[in-house]
Amino acid sequence: MKKIAVHLADGFEEIEAISIIDVLRRAGFQVTVVSMNEKMDVAGSHEIIVKADALFEDLDYDNIDMIVLPGGMPGAANLKAHSGLREEILNFYDMNKPLAAICAAPMVFGNLGLLKEKKATCYPGFEEELHGAIITGEAVEQTENIITGKGAGVAIKFALKIVELFNGKEVADELAVKMIVN
Repeated sequence: MKKIAVHLADGFEEIEAISIIDVLRRAGFQVTVVSMNEKMDVAGSHEIIVKADALFEDLDYDNIDMIVLPGGMPGAANLKAHSGLREEILNFYDMNKPLAAICAAPMVFGNLGLLKEKKATCYPGFEEELHGAIITGEAVEQTENIITGKGAGVAIKFALKIVELFNGKEVADELAVKMIVN
């Protein structure tokens, strides 16, 4: 069973976070919701409080297969500012382990130089933060081990792309049919 860590910082986009967590759990992944705060409760950008499964400092990243970053503001900026998370992302990149970010959150990867000469997408207005990326404007992009998504409206398709990465297109398509995703 793949273990995926979805990271929440205050100001995260609720639709993105909950949709991703839900789809990945439906697919049978072990999803850990990680608080980037010093407490388990994390406040979304629309003041919805989500209780995390673990605090960042308590998570053993050696046992995690993928890092996922929901967007939203100031959530994505808070993720970008977290030095420990940046270090873990660089470790995952160096080990060729999968990374995913949606909406404004691809800026975290862009500011680390991980998107240079790679196709990527993000919420309109954050393109400058994807330093050196080939911005496609597509709903979801995957280049090598990095998946990026455009925003809240494509959160389910973004999560299904993660399912496809690990379990194949057929499994992702079957889940999409069950969920009535067009």
